[in-house]
Amino acid sequence: MAQDDEMQLDESAPQTNGERDVKDDIISNLELLQLAVQQFDVRFVLRALRAVSSIRKRLTKDADGLEILKAARETRTSTTNDKGSVTAKKLRVEPGSLLPEEEVYLAILRQVVYFDTQRYDAGAKFSLEFVDIMRNFNRRTLDPLGAKVYFYLQLLFERLSPAPPSRQSPVFEIRERLLLALRSAILRKDQETQAAAIVLLLRNYLSTSDITQADLLVAHNQFPLSASNSQVARYLYYLGRIRAVQLDYTDAQAHLLSATRKAPSSGSATGFYQASMKTLVVVELLMGDIPDRSIFRQPKLEEALEPYFFLVKAVRNGDLKRFEELVAKYADTFRRDGTYTLTKRLRQNVIRTGVRMLSLAYSRISLRDICIRLGIESEQSAEYIVAKAIRDGVIEASINHEKGYMETKRAGDIYATNEPAEAFHERIQACLGLHDECVKAMRFPMDKHKLELKNAQEARERERELAKEIQDGEIDEDDAGGDFEGL
Repeated sequence: MAQDDEMQLDESAPQTNGERDVKDDIISNLELLQLAVQQFDVRFVLRALRAVSSIRKRLTKDADGLEILKAARETRTSTTNDKGSVTAKKLRVEPGSLLPEEEVYLAILRQVVYFDTQRYDAGAKFSLEFVDIMRNFNRRTLDPLGAKVYFYLQLLFERLSPAPPSRQSPVFEIRERLLLALRSAILRKDQETQAAAIVLLLRNYLSTSDITQADLLVAHNQFPLSASNSQVARYLYYLGRIRAVQLDYTDAQAHLLSATRKAPSSGSATGFYQASMKTLVVVELLMGDIPDRSIFRQPKLEEALEPYFFLVKAVRNGDLKRFEELVAKYADTFRRDGTYTLTKRLRQNVIRTGVRMLSLAYSRISLRDICIRLGIESEQSAEYIVAKAIRDGVIEASINHEKGYMETKRAGDIYATNEPAEAFHERIQACLGLHDECVKAMRFPMDKHKLELKNAQEARERERELAKEIQDGEIDEDDAGGDFEGL
């Protein structure tokens, strides 16, 4: 029995140490928030937020996370009261309470506990109540924390049943809160919350396929230029999905490509990078381009893009039968990725590719053979598809309606057309866009230009005083050591 008791004590010891370590980390982050309020420096707030990812892994590992948060709150409250009333009066904190920044930080950790333990109902209820309380504060040091609260609010409501895109989904309930948050952020010039609210509203609209409302939100609101890189990447991704649904594939490709470039290279953002690349591959296929094979060989994308790799092969070969088999086989995967509607549009591209390959292989082929090779139902449908391909400039051929065959024209010199110049222009535009983004991302010393203006103004004042003394005769030009003929 004694040995069993010792084993139980040894097993419980790591749990107590782990709990104490997590609590100490939380308290140290709360002290960072107090320092941020004292010095009015948001960098301490961002440092505390970066620690959330490491804390959440240990918060619910061996003990109840809510109990740890409660103990950390009690310890922090008692520590603040023990330090004396000087700091409390300076920060205007009542005895037995915490700063608003500390309250919001603990609320974020509580949301994380609810989310990781899959208590979505309790987390959604708590988040909804806390958001209404948080909106009463107007403090700039709360901006990054408030944006994170709205982020977890959206995540918790997405997990409630019925899930989107059902019209009875609970995500409709939080749209009003997000719109109010966006309006308050614009009036308060809170760019962190403004960027987060726009991104979350776009995510909310796209989850329920409300493309028109998402497009109106983008048209009537300007995304803040000083938003963080992660928010910009999310915004470009959602904007690319909107443009893809609206058949604007050129803009969709540009936005999705920028989103993949701005995606963090760390392992924590692998899911976002995969989602962006999936949509980008489908959009490039809809534009008539074939994605580079090296994309599918990347370690991060090799397994996730396997269905899309087979899809690219079917489109490239113009195999309509294989394409329809793949769409039926991976329908659930495409729906989960949000690319099923775009994938269904590829059928015409597959047929066009098949017609183009037949035009390159045969100088003359009957419409009946086209039906057999491409799996088209009738010769009339084949004639319509070939005529449309000729009109769109996919192939250079002519149709003999009387004898029922397609005759390919002789290929001309591609360098006599504008295609090489257009390809060169696209590359130059991409290089210029990358250069502009790099210039915008450069960091410059704060208020350095003000110091230069101040020094220049002081120099001008000294010159005026010296010139006035020379005019009054108090000092000679030789004594001044300068040439003032221009004055």
